[in-house]
Amino acid sequence: MPRDLIRLRTVAVGMLAGMLLTAEPSAAQQPARSADSAQAPPAAPPAAPPTDSLGRDTPRGTLLRFLDAVRKGNHKVSPLYLDTDLTGDDAIELARQLYVVIDSRLPPRLHDLSDRPEGSQANPLHPDQDVIGTIQLASGPLDLIVERVNRGEAGTIWLFSRTTLGHIPGAYWEVHFLSLDRYLPNFLGKWRIAGVRLFGWLSLLLVVPLGYRFFGLVAALLRPIWVFCRRRYHWDDLSMEFLSGPVQLFALAISIRWIISALEVPLRERQFWATVVVILATTSVTWLLLRLSAGGERYVYRRLDTRTAGEMAAMLRLARRAGEVLIIAAAVLVLLRYFGLNPSAALAGLGIGGIAVALAAQKTLENVVGGLSIVFDKVVRVGDTLKVGETIGTVDYVGLRSTRIRTLDRTIVSVPNGQIANVNIETLSARDKFWFRHVLSLRQETTSSQVRAVVENVRALLAGCPGIDPSAVRARFFRLGPFSLDIEVVAYIFASDWGEFLDIQQDLLLRVMEIVEREGTAIALPSQRLTLADARAAASLPR
Repeated sequence: MPRDLIRLRTVAVGMLAGMLLTAEPSAAQQPARSADSAQAPPAAPPAAPPTDSLGRDTPRGTLLRFLDAVRKGNHKVSPLYLDTDLTGDDAIELARQLYVVIDSRLPPRLHDLSDRPEGSQANPLHPDQDVIGTIQLASGPLDLIVERVNRGEAGTIWLFSRTTLGHIPGAYWEVHFLSLDRYLPNFLGKWRIAGVRLFGWLSLLLVVPLGYRFFGLVAALLRPIWVFCRRRYHWDDLSMEFLSGPVQLFALAISIRWIISALEVPLRERQFWATVVVILATTSVTWLLLRLSAGGERYVYRRLDTRTAGEMAAMLRLARRAGEVLIIAAAVLVLLRYFGLNPSAALAGLGIGGIAVALAAQKTLENVVGGLSIVFDKVVRVGDTLKVGETIGTVDYVGLRSTRIRTLDRTIVSVPNGQIANVNIETLSARDKFWFRHVLSLRQETTSSQVRAVVENVRALLAGCPGIDPSAVRARFFRLGPFSLDIEVVAYIFASDWGEFLDIQQDLLLRVMEIVEREGTAIALPSQRLTLADARAAASLPR
C-alpha cells in the first residue's frame, strides 16, 4: 500500500507539473499581447480628398466661380478654369471670349447642373465629361463641356474642355456682332440692381403692362370671330371675358421668351427674364384653372334639379374651394421646384399639420362628413317636412355643418349634421298616401240593423270618393265597447301635402256624421249609468 500511494502521488505530481508547463507559456504570452495591443497606435482615418481652393471640385462650381472671376476682373485666376496650353494675354483673352459666349447664349438653367464631385455621369461612355449647356450658333448647336482632369497633387478638378475652347473664338465674333450692349446708352448698361442692368428693370416695368394691353387690343379685334364660333358651335357657357385675361398673360409670357431667345442678353438677365416668364405662365394657368372652377360650379348649379339645388349649393361651393386650394398649392410647388427648392419637407410638414388640425377639428369634420352623407344619400332635402327627435318642421337649409329646420312655431332650429346622420328621421312629406283611420263610436242603444246600415253606407262613401285608394277601404264593426259600439273606418287618401289631406279628411268626417244622423242614431260619449232599485220591490224579493 505505501508503494501504491507513493506511485499515485508521483503520477499526480507529474500530471500537475505537465499542466503547469503547458499553461505557463500561454499565460505568459497573454500579457505580452495585451501590452503590444496597448502600445499599438490607433488606425488613422482615411485622408479626405483635397478641396480645390478655386471651387473646381464640381461642374457647377467650375462654371459659377469662372463667371464670378471674370466679372470681378480677376484675370490671373480666370484662365485657371480652362484646359488649354495658352498662357499670358492669350489665355486671358480666351477666358474673356468664353465668358461673353456663356453670358450671352447659355440657357439660364444653372440649378440643373451637377453639384457632385463625380459629375452627373449622364453619358456612360464619357463619365468624366458634363455638358453644362448647348448654345445655338449659325453653324449649328455647340455643347459647352467641362471635363474632369487629374492635376497630380491638386487632385482631380473640372475644367472647360479643349474641344469646347476650340470653337469659342468663332462663336465669340458671332455673339459680339449681335450683342445688344453695343446699342445701349452707357447709363442703362452700367447701373445694376441685384445683378440686373437698369435697362432690364425698365423693360420689365414697361413690357408687362404694355404687352398685356396690346394683347387685349388683339382680343378685341378677334371678338367677331369669337362671336361667330359661339353661335356656330353653341359655346353659350364661354365668354371672351372669361378667357381673355389668362390667355393674354400666357401670350405675353410666350412673347417675352421668344424675344429674349432672339436677343443677345447677359446670363443674369436671361435668368431674370426666364423667372419672369415662368411666373407669368404659372400665374396665367392658375388664373385660367380658377376661372374654369368657378364656371364649372355655375354650369353644374344651373343644371341641377330645383328640388336638390339648395343642398347641392353648399357641396358645389366646398368642391370649388377645395379645387382652388389644390390649384394654388400645385402652382406654389411648381415655382418652388423651378427655383431649386425641394418641397418634400414642406409637404411632410403640411401632412403633420393636417393631422393636428383634423384632431383639433374632429367635431367639425364629423358634421361635415355627416353633411356629405346627407346630401349624397338624399336623406334630407330643402322643403321636406320631417321629425327629428321631438322636433317637427320643414327643412329650410342644408349646410355643411348643420341643417336648419323651421318648426311649426315658425322658429329656426339648427341641428348638427353629425346628429342627423346618427338618429332616426321621419320624413312626413315623403308619404305617397295619407292614412285615414278613425274609430266611429255609436251609442249602445243603437240596434243591429242601424249598425249594419251605418257600416254599409260608410263603406260605400269611401269607395266612391275619387281621392281614395279603393283597394285599402275598410269599414267594419269590430268591438262592443264598455260605453259604445265601435266601427273602424280605414282608407288611404291621395293628397299632395298635409293641408290637402286635412281638407279631404274634414269632408269625409262630416259626411260620416250625416250618415249616422240619417240612420237615427248618434255618436256615443263616455258615460256611466246608475240604476237605483225601489226599497219595497227589494223587500218582496225572496232571500
